[in-house]
Amino acid sequence: MDTLKHDEIRQAVRQQYGRVAEHDGASGGCGTACCSATATTSVAALSQGLGYTAEEVGAVPQGANMGLGCGNPQAIAALQPGEVVLDLGSGGGFDCFLAARQVGETGQVMGVDMTSEMISRARTHAAQGGYRNVEFRLGEIEHLPVADGVVDVIISNCVINLSPDKPRVFAEAYRVLRPGGRLAISDVVAFAELPVAIQQDMALYTGCMAGASMASSVEAMLWASGFTQIRVIPKDESKSFIRDWAPGTDIAEYVVSATIEAIKPTV
Repeated sequence: MDTLKHDEIRQAVRQQYGRVAEHDGASGGCGTACCSATATTSVAALSQGLGYTAEEVGAVPQGANMGLGCGNPQAIAALQPGEVVLDLGSGGGFDCFLAARQVGETGQVMGVDMTSEMISRARTHAAQGGYRNVEFRLGEIEHLPVADGVVDVIISNCVINLSPDKPRVFAEAYRVLRPGGRLAISDVVAFAELPVAIQQDMALYTGCMAGASMASSVEAMLWASGFTQIRVIPKDESKSFIRDWAPGTDIAEYVVSATIEAIKPTV
């Protein structure tokens, strides 16, 4: 994907997920959007297959869960009452609304997304659900509209792979976290070098596959940003649904969903 300019990639991603938002997530028109549900797979069933419980799926405003994701960052975040949480690429607000229940009224949840259609959708859901401790900000995850050192936990679900400048994303994450703050991310990583044809396929890029970095590269980027206690754990079982993202290809021979955890040191 080196032959494509960063801004061209961002624009393609922005347009793709703008269409996803306008077409109600999995209801059609989202093409190869990451983890999109098919006509025969309900969004609820898809999300439960990614690790969410039926209770979690049913606990958010209708339409907030758009069937986008490659795992459940809530499962590794260990959120506590009163914490400040930031969701990178918050989409319709699904993970933000779940996080709001964990941190309670004394906590705060911020969602950042670069797609105005997603921000509008998420804000509508927040108003409908009466979420007073959740806000959504328009911005790029490479240039977060968040002050230094104010966040306890950063979550993200199948979004960082879409960035053409991942070192910048992790540097920004480090900047906004408080000392001792942590990352709890579900994302797609590569376990084998992607063929050039896949890297240059924009549909596979916006579908959360062609932009995946090697797991070892993710670890290196996190170390370079200053993080410690880094754990990138691939989930081999995710190959079963990744095959469905690009039928007729061998994409599951190259990428896998993984959990990514790291800590910003206190000193």
